[in-house]
Amino acid sequence: MTLGYRTTIWRLRASVLAAAVFSSVAAQAQVPLAIATPAPAVAPLNLRQVFEAAWARQPEAMALQARRDAARAQQNAAQAWTPESAALELAYKTDRFNRNQGARELEVGVSVPLWLPGERSRSAALAEAEGAAVESRATAAQLRIAATVRETWWQWQRARIDVDIARDQLDNSRRLAADVIRRVRAGDLARADQHQADGAVASAEANMAQAEVNLAAARQQLHALAGAAPLANEATDAVSEPDASAATADVEANAALQELKAKATVAERTAALTAVQTRVNPELTLTPTRDRGGFGETSQQTLAVGVRIPFGGGPRHDVRTANALADTTEIQAQLSLERGRLAAEREAARVRVDASRSQLAAAERRVVLARESRGFFDKSFRLGETDLPTRLRIEAEAAEAERQAARNRIELAAAISAWRQSLGLLPQ
Repeated sequence: MTLGYRTTIWRLRASVLAAAVFSSVAAQAQVPLAIATPAPAVAPLNLRQVFEAAWARQPEAMALQARRDAARAQQNAAQAWTPESAALELAYKTDRFNRNQGARELEVGVSVPLWLPGERSRSAALAEAEGAAVESRATAAQLRIAATVRETWWQWQRARIDVDIARDQLDNSRRLAADVIRRVRAGDLARADQHQADGAVASAEANMAQAEVNLAAARQQLHALAGAAPLANEATDAVSEPDASAATADVEANAALQELKAKATVAERTAALTAVQTRVNPELTLTPTRDRGGFGETSQQTLAVGVRIPFGGGPRHDVRTANALADTTEIQAQLSLERGRLAAEREAARVRVDASRSQLAAAERRVVLARESRGFFDKSFRLGETDLPTRLRIEAEAAEAERQAARNRIELAAAISAWRQSLGLLPQ
């Protein structure tokens, strides 16, 4: 084997080895790329999504379609030709067990119930009112769930703000304590000042722990209501709902009033139907008869037409009529009270929004002043012109101003939400 041939063999082996190493490295490099592919981002929950999730879990929402089907079936029944289904009557007579002379009689009859005068039209009107009541009842249930969702949602937002403020206060306290420790070691401050700074840190840690407990409890309430809740560290949109100043919803259009109006209509039409149902429905009977008098006789065909008219209902009808009128009177009175309550609630919600705006403006001015004061006293403290108790007091005042401003922002958003609730508007 010549030297040139050996060189060629070694070159080929080196090329194959390099290709294998390159393929292995490329395959390994592709794995982290596949693993590191980011998952699609999930949009954080907002107030409207929480409301929709909570409404889907309610018994009223689950039974809504079945109630609609029942109302539709009731309307179809009111349009039928008869109030009840027809009945088949069969009768057979024979003398086989006594004389046995061949007498036979067979009756095949049909009994058809008849509408009372005015009953059919009033039954149709009642069925139509029942169908409208199903929809108004569902809308009113949505509004009631919206009130609970709004209250729980803004309570959770308040807890989130408290945690953020407590975290900032804890960070500031730790930075101040670190500065105090440095100056104590340098001999600029006494050991008692360090104890005060450490006490401020301990107080901030306790406030942080309590705020986290409140946040966890509020989140659990939100989860129990909607079946889902944002994570503890998830950024959630806390923007308030649209201002209700431009809303022109009439108080009569409120879902709570609409539900009572639908109930009143049902009660009135029930009373009207009861007024004509003074007796059980009469019946028309058609009975073809085939009879034979004895052995060897020819069977005879006859047709009997009859009407069955029951007597009046008497006291039973009076009871139904009185109950229907009582229900109508009660719902009408309840409707009047609810109308006044909603008007007062709407005005109170509007005043609360105006007051919340004023409080927020004042709190924001206080925050600006507190930040400037903290900057002044922080500088003077570093220069040794201010003692530690004064510095801690200024820090506490600044933290309180920040917390109050943040809470006022949430309170304004909650007030606008409550105003929209009083107007009968669902979360947006």
